[in-house]
Amino acid sequence: MTEQFVTFGDNKLSVADIVDIASRKKTVRLSDSDSFGKKIQAGADFLDELLVDDGVIYGVTTGYGDSCTEPVALSLVNELPIHLSRFHGCGLGKHFDQQTTRAILATRLCSLSKGYSGVSYALLERLVLMLNEDVLPLIPEEGSVGASGDLTPLSYIARALIGEADVLFQGEFMPSAEAFGKLDVKPYKLRPKEALALMNGTAAMTAVACLNYIRAEYLTRLSSKVTSISCYALGGNPEHFDERLFDVKPHSGQQKVAEWIRGDLGVIEEKRNSNRLQDRYSIRCAPHIIGSLKDALPWLKETIENELNSSNDNPIIDPESRRVLHGGHFYGGHIAMAMDTLKTQVANLADLQDRQMALLMDQKVNNGLPANLSGAKADRKSVNHGFKAVQIGCSAWTAEALKLTMPASVFSRSTECHNQDKVSMGTIAARDCARVLELTEQVVISSLLAACQGAQLRAQLNQEQPPLAISKMAEDVGRDFNFLEEDRALEKELRFWLDEVEGKRWSLYSSR
Repeated sequence: MTEQFVTFGDNKLSVADIVDIASRKKTVRLSDSDSFGKKIQAGADFLDELLVDDGVIYGVTTGYGDSCTEPVALSLVNELPIHLSRFHGCGLGKHFDQQTTRAILATRLCSLSKGYSGVSYALLERLVLMLNEDVLPLIPEEGSVGASGDLTPLSYIARALIGEADVLFQGEFMPSAEAFGKLDVKPYKLRPKEALALMNGTAAMTAVACLNYIRAEYLTRLSSKVTSISCYALGGNPEHFDERLFDVKPHSGQQKVAEWIRGDLGVIEEKRNSNRLQDRYSIRCAPHIIGSLKDALPWLKETIENELNSSNDNPIIDPESRRVLHGGHFYGGHIAMAMDTLKTQVANLADLQDRQMALLMDQKVNNGLPANLSGAKADRKSVNHGFKAVQIGCSAWTAEALKLTMPASVFSRSTECHNQDKVSMGTIAARDCARVLELTEQVVISSLLAACQGAQLRAQLNQEQPPLAISKMAEDVGRDFNFLEEDRALEKELRFWLDEVEGKRWSLYSSR
């Protein structure tokens, strides 16, 4: 039986763990091992000892950032973290949705659980409570340059903990102090480094990256399925996906995509002839286009999970060596690179499906299908326009996705008195990637509906049954999407299908 919780401690977490928590498929708990509890306590105790010894600790007995040369009196040490959480409360833009907020909380908990942040066990327990009871801070999306960590977004978690920020709890917006009161606990009292430990890391960008990765991985499979259906609908040549052909160019992801499409078209069991020698690139080269993303996914996942399981705040507290290590682990360069790469690859899927959609619609190139894939008959053809406007929408969504592929990581801006003079822009890259995914899903789902209509029209034209895999997919789509014979407004139906994609309605192929 699959465990219904994710344990935080010495173990490594996966992208899937964060997504399961974010989707409320699993609850969270802390490791009950003695070694984990002792490791967390040792960091907190070591900081206390340094404070007694009047040690100089960045962000504990000094100001922040460029103000690190400003000493803070011991009498003000406990007040300093409250000010850090307050003055960063200047985020703007939309708030992260509930799923992303849960992912951010879980991602920060993962980093703090490594035991090198000098936080108390009680702080970890409070984050577990917030996740399991769904006490969700309202976190603005905008305001992070991704390189003293996600300071501004994560400050909303710190202020929620101390009862000074609004949260969504049990479906209602309320002050966090009120939400904690309903759970019969008091607002949390931050220890000297705990606001810095919460805020000075990459949790926001990494959480968004985890969610983005899962969506992109699914889109590689869905785009492959749409390509299979489009190829059949266009009367394309299935030999473009021959196993021997792909043996001589051995990119494993590309080979896997060709295998998927080959299986859908039935060319594993039987040769399916075509009167076309070579199809246009959006069909013939689809394994190369989708496959380049599939080949990138393993190292993107490794990069994201390395960041997820890292101690990425500053300074690092190492009680074992009794050292305070000042560095730049809050820098989000790896996530920025991963998200800039991923958004470009995903936008290529939008462009691919937009081109396939254009082929399906155009009587000059669609091998005998009706214009705009209209299912209208006889004299009704002149007043019906099928998927014409949907194809225009696909062009708009694709253009917007392509526009967003400019890498955010090259737009570093010197800030904070030139202390943060080279920054990652990782959170912007991750947010851009999320938007590219949203737009690409719109293109892919529109293409799926059009391709299924095209497959039905092709089967009628050829008086044949489509290959089994294509027939099954078209039949499943047909249960919730009526054949488009007379024009109708499709917005509500398109929104329905976008929800189905988010819920991963189809298991499709093996993800490996």
